Amino acid sequence: MINAALLERVRAAKTASRTLASLPSAVKDAALRAMAGRLRADREAILAANAKDLAGADAAGIAAPMRKRLILDAAKIEGMASALEEIASFPDPIGRLESPLTRPDGLEIARMRVPLGVIAMVYESRPNATSDAAGLCLKSGNAVILRGGKEALHSNLCIEAALRGAAEATGVPAGWLHVVATTDRTQVKELLALDTLIDLVVPRGGEELIRFVSENARMPVLRHAQGVCHVFVDASADLDMAEKIAVNAKAQNTAVCNAAEALLVHAVLKERFLPRVTKALIAAGVELRGDAAFVAADPRVIVARESDWGTEFLAPIMACRLVGSLDEALAHITKHGTRHSEAIVTGDTTNALRFQREVDASAVLVNASTRLNDGGVFGLGAELGISTSKLHAYGPMGVDELTTRKFVVTGNGHIRK
Repeated sequence: MINAALLERVRAAKTASRTLASLPSAVKDAALRAMAGRLRADREAILAANAKDLAGADAAGIAAPMRKRLILDAAKIEGMASALEEIASFPDPIGRLESPLTRPDGLEIARMRVPLGVIAMVYESRPNATSDAAGLCLKSGNAVILRGGKEALHSNLCIEAALRGAAEATGVPAGWLHVVATTDRTQVKELLALDTLIDLVVPRGGEELIRFVSENARMPVLRHAQGVCHVFVDASADLDMAEKIAVNAKAQNTAVCNAAEALLVHAVLKERFLPRVTKALIAAGVELRGDAAFVAADPRVIVARESDWGTEFLAPIMACRLVGSLDEALAHITKHGTRHSEAIVTGDTTNALRFQREVDASAVLVNASTRLNDGGVFGLGAELGISTSKLHAYGPMGVDELTTRKFVVTGNGHIRK
């Protein structure tokens, strides 16, 4: 039996989605700018709600990485507002014609960008994701149902009230945005059964959450899975660059999915690079778990266990290994990676191109940190998540990734013979 209040909200979202699909660009952009203004105006109320969540999380003994993602401050709220304004500045994808062609008989065929309809996101912590998801879905003409974790409930509801009030005051239909206000997990399962009303669900969180959504959803699932990301330092790498990238990829923010969890170094660099990179990473506060070569390079390195190679630590811990070739590095990434973010540091163009072509990941980076795999960094304004699925999006999900294409055909009395 589906909860009556939940069913009413999802039905309202479905109704709103029909209006959103043809909502003028000017209305959507005005709403996004108004939403940004309301976030700034309601900053103190949002921070107070977040403080309640943090107090509850601390009392429950929340894990450190999740707590870090839960925290809001003035800078984060300004970032949320700025992201909404950036999304407003983008061209509207809805109605855009692509891949036009005219058949020999004069039949005109094109593909038109259209919204997906109603998108549900089930996620943990990250109250800033509430604002990002709402803004991206509005710009792309989709209604959105958000079910955040219990640890962020007060923050999410306060953000929802600000965004919904601002948008509806500018002409966005009621029902376009809903944050599920209960922590009852039963309602998540009920939500996942509403495949006639919800067109796509995006799980964003830990392995257990993603598995639960994947096993119970009746509608398509676009996974934002864990990130076991690697940095491979090739034989021809600039060692100053390699050190900088390795430290940034691991230590700049250890609690996020695009942080590097493993460092692979070509064997020819054993003497020249291992002592300096271990020193730099340990100085940055990283615990290193390495193979025999890394342990020999620095006595502070802990002997790695087999399980370390495929672990998403989300903490200042990094697994380190010497490899004999690009082939060995590729094999290691294939075995232990999670198709999220993979980087190579190299001065060899051939190896760079091969790495780009052969590594299966949503973002493959050459001479750049894995931390750059992000919707904001990639110019998307924000992201609904980083898809590690391949259908229909792969990588950061911005406005275009929240649309699909339909065929539009124009004839002049054409018939099938």
